Amino acid sequence: MIPYGRQDITQDDIDSVVEVLQSDFLTQGPQVPAFEASIQEYCGVEFALAVNSGTSALHIACLALGIGPEDEVWTSPITYVASANCARYCGASVDFVDIDPRTYNMSVESLAHKLQERKESGGALPAAVIPVHLCGQSCDMQAIKALGDEYGFRIIEDASHALGGRYRDRPIGDCRYSDMTVFSFHPVKIITTAEGGAVTTRSPNLAEKLDLFRSHGVTRDESLMTQPSHGPWYYEQIELGYNYRMTDMQAALGTSQMKRLDANVARRHEIAERYDALLADSPLQLPFREAFNHSAFHLYVILLHEARAAERREVFESLRAQGIGVNVHYIPVHTQPFHVDPGREAGAFPCAEDYYSRAISIPMYASLTDEQQDQVVAALGSALS
Repeated sequence: MIPYGRQDITQDDIDSVVEVLQSDFLTQGPQVPAFEASIQEYCGVEFALAVNSGTSALHIACLALGIGPEDEVWTSPITYVASANCARYCGASVDFVDIDPRTYNMSVESLAHKLQERKESGGALPAAVIPVHLCGQSCDMQAIKALGDEYGFRIIEDASHALGGRYRDRPIGDCRYSDMTVFSFHPVKIITTAEGGAVTTRSPNLAEKLDLFRSHGVTRDESLMTQPSHGPWYYEQIELGYNYRMTDMQAALGTSQMKRLDANVARRHEIAERYDALLADSPLQLPFREAFNHSAFHLYVILLHEARAAERREVFESLRAQGIGVNVHYIPVHTQPFHVDPGREAGAFPCAEDYYSRAISIPMYASLTDEQQDQVVAALGSALS
């Protein structure tokens, strides 16, 4: 089976993890700060805080903004459930903004329209918006930031797919147009730490809060304490935090993987361009690239033409039967039982629902060979015939 995505592990990666296993620190040692420094340098951002998953990263980002039960957070319906759950963990309500039918990212036009409608009706405006950089291509963050300034919401970029991508010639994660950016290091992502995530920010205040929330709310920083220190062992819990720390083994793997990040993304572009050429005459909608974006190409999503949408399951199952491990990214979050709003009209997000009815993710990862890609294309031709 050729999977839709997979990790790329080298001997250098293995050696880096073994070195940690033979060291004095399996956790809370020097490897996590080293990994964080590599992310800061790559993204050109002042702070990066590593955690044990992308979901944890989203959660502490919401906590750092003070998101709570009185708040509403908006995100894309085409994302994994974690992009919405992070706000629900904080007691906030969640709403969605429809996607752009070309990029599959949050539609700036839909966002502007929804904000204007809410303001004019006297309804609740979002405390925060979480744009999702689907497949590795950035949302139009400059436009979203302009709306944030106008309507007063904070911004968390969900860049779980997008480490190594660029937006307007700047690395995704530099937080030029957001308060924070979140990455995921799950095995199928651009780099992996097995499980893991990170939050980047330019704000010292947010970085301080993120650090507390990932480590039980406990600090040894005397400037943050409420009482005089009892001695060198002393610490205080000043927030209700979580044990979201990353281990040194994971961090060492991440640091090793970062050395190949640009080569990984470059290879993904070669694969994408080859798919573009090989599938040019197929009855498919192929990925669209914004001129101001350089995608990390975590995923290569094809859409069946509208007239063949009813055949999606048949095509999907045919590909699986032929040994191609395709997937669908994602089932719209607003249709998940936990997130269904009985007051929401059916078809409230038509572009998201149309995308879901036709989308299939085909194999995309840096170690995919041309021969395997040819196999995918041949299987797709057979499934569509």
